[in-house]
Amino acid sequence: MPHELQNLIDAAKTREFPPSEREAQRRSFAYSNTKIENPRITRETVDQQAEILDARKSAGGR
Repeated sequence: MPHELQNLIDAAKTREFPPSEREAQRRSFAYSNTKIENPRITRETVDQQAEILDARKSAGGR
């Protein structure tokens, strides 16, 4: 493996993801997996549901 590529891989292993990037990745994963089962799912649907869940979590509900 080229040395430069190994350096990039090593750097990626220790990089911390900001909460905004983690949330974007979580939503992308949810969209990709639900779209397989239900073609009516859109990114907007996932975003709407994520906002609802976040509001519930912030309010201390389930």
